[in-house]
Amino acid sequence: MDPTVGELSEREVLRRIAARTGRAAAAIVGPGDDAAVISTPSASVVATTDTLVHGPDFRLAWSSGRDLGWKAAAVNLADVAAMGARPTALLVALAMPRGTRISFVEDLADGLREGCEALAPGCAVVGGDLTVSETLTIAVTALGDLEGRPAVLRSGARPGDVIAVAGELGAAGRGLAILFDRFRDDRGDPVPVDRAALGPGEAALLDAQLRPAPPLGLGPMAALAGATAMMDVSDGLALDATRMAEASGVRIALDPAALGNDPRAALEGGEDHALLATFPGEMLPPGFRPIGRVEEGAGLVVGGEPYGRRGGWDPYADWDARTG
Repeated sequence: MDPTVGELSEREVLRRIAARTGRAAAAIVGPGDDAAVISTPSASVVATTDTLVHGPDFRLAWSSGRDLGWKAAAVNLADVAAMGARPTALLVALAMPRGTRISFVEDLADGLREGCEALAPGCAVVGGDLTVSETLTIAVTALGDLEGRPAVLRSGARPGDVIAVAGELGAAGRGLAILFDRFRDDRGDPVPVDRAALGPGEAALLDAQLRPAPPLGLGPMAALAGATAMMDVSDGLALDATRMAEASGVRIALDPAALGNDPRAALEGGEDHALLATFPGEMLPPGFRPIGRVEEGAGLVVGGEPYGRRGGWDPYADWDARTG
């Protein structure tokens, strides 16, 4: 039997979720009370939030509940790591149609747990909220511990710094292109993915989009190595590097030869959740690779030329419900 959430009580749905999400190492009080209580040894807490909405952020035809739980965890944990912090806990609010099957909710909870276990051991869901909505929405707040270090901001890049990246660039965007190009019907509506029809390497590109695995442990390592600025590459390298340049009052000069076989995909693809950081010397921590320099000036330069394409993802500019 697989009842819908509308056929169960809120208490029962919460019970089933809590049974699957694990326990955070930093949780003094976890799910089940009015609020969680989290241990904060460093006295400084990093907090971030992200919302995934059916339509602009995911499609149920393409993503399983496990995929969505994993991705909801990963995109938030990456923001914590980009501040140089260790992720400690997640708060998850779900707004779901009454007809949502409880098996889907349980799969989503499993994905949240699996994402935390794989990407940020010791982190887990410590609470949240449920409500009803015609549109499935997953809102996650992530907390992190700086462990006595100052936060690494996007505003600290200085002329002469090396700019480096850890993680993939462009893979998630290429995976999204495969979904839109190959897995929609004649009306443009999404259809389930047939993985048997994928070519060499395409499954990995889809996984980069549907189940991103950012190198979260390298965030605190970068902070310890003296990173002067850092951020999560969520909206595309070109857009996010421009944001770092603006916040720091510098120019960022990227080497297209360091961006792989498809520099445009690396620059303009979104949702990679790589870590972009600047360092004051040539010695980079393991896992980071140099892709350019920080210079006097303003804006973004690629191959010596100003990069005029916006690229990346802006939900207000890029989401078009008519085209899916």
